[in-house]
Amino acid sequence: MTILMKTGAGDVPSEGLRLVRHFTPNWFAATMGTGMFAVCLAQFPSAPALYSLGETLWVANILLFIALSLIYAAKWIIYPGDARRIFDHPVLSMFFGCIPMGLATIINGFVIFGQPLVGDFAIDIAQSLWWFDAALAILAGLSIPLAMFTRQEHAIHQMTAVWLLPIVASEVTAGSGAMLMAHLPSGAPQFTMLFASYVLWACSVPLALGILVILFLRMALHKLPPANMSATSFLALGPIGTGAFGLALFAANSGSVLEAKGLGELATAMAGASLLGAVLLWGYGLWWLAIAIATTVSHAREGLPFNLGWWAFTFPIGVYAVTTLRLGQLLDFPLLTSFGGVLVAALAMIWLVVVGKTLSGALKGFLFADPCLEN
Repeated sequence: MTILMKTGAGDVPSEGLRLVRHFTPNWFAATMGTGMFAVCLAQFPSAPALYSLGETLWVANILLFIALSLIYAAKWIIYPGDARRIFDHPVLSMFFGCIPMGLATIINGFVIFGQPLVGDFAIDIAQSLWWFDAALAILAGLSIPLAMFTRQEHAIHQMTAVWLLPIVASEVTAGSGAMLMAHLPSGAPQFTMLFASYVLWACSVPLALGILVILFLRMALHKLPPANMSATSFLALGPIGTGAFGLALFAANSGSVLEAKGLGELATAMAGASLLGAVLLWGYGLWWLAIAIATTVSHAREGLPFNLGWWAFTFPIGVYAVTTLRLGQLLDFPLLTSFGGVLVAALAMIWLVVVGKTLSGALKGFLFADPCLEN
């Protein structure tokens, strides 16, 4: 590929370098949606074909995450000034949260798919990646709100659910920790991860629920967001689904960890409280799911222009589906299990549509456009 093309206006970067310069972190939303879809497919033990498909998607998602990471690293190396401008952008900067959330789905895959492939080494990889992911989630959850407070311009009528993205990363990592800790050696490794996961959950869920209150007020005062931001309506389901998912896993996996620490008298109470919290959050999520569907239908009447924001349809539905299936298992409630299956089927159709449009947009090049460079 030619690096420079001579024109009357001077040297112009090749298409490859233009792609790098205009790359933005919202591409990592594709790894979130694909990774969560893979996890969903692994929730049906009686359907080995679905498990195999999920395993294939998980491997493909690892390759996608690596490719996107290399492209974004190249942008910071080749165009550091352009890359830094994202911290002044009130929307794109929020997508830094997609990086640790995308990595969290890969960590979950190591727990689900990795052991049959490479044995216990998969757990070692997952544990190392988890601590790195926790650091990224905390960094996103602190640095982006700080940029909002000090560098960016925001107004209540311009607010959308993308405000949730850097905040929710910590609770997504907490859910991964709650899943992973059951596979760690008993004692200090398990208890440390349990404690860290509780802290990450607490750093995220209460703040995210507060943002949802503001989002409700924003829509009541200023109506729906523009059609090109329609998919963000489903992002409200994300913190509710991941919060409930983490609590459900705490309920299932924390008992033996607490007993090994000599806190057995607390185990039953904490497991019960976690399960109750998971059910309550799940019920709260039903309201936001209905609102998101109604909002999307309303926008669809005017036409929904495709952009990378469409990936917001995938991860929230996926995590809510997994939570529904997990609660159905814990409560021995077939109705929940059936509803979870319906959500996974809907996710499969949505994922296929979004993947097709993303590939088309990537080949045509219009998805590589960094609005931070317009000024």
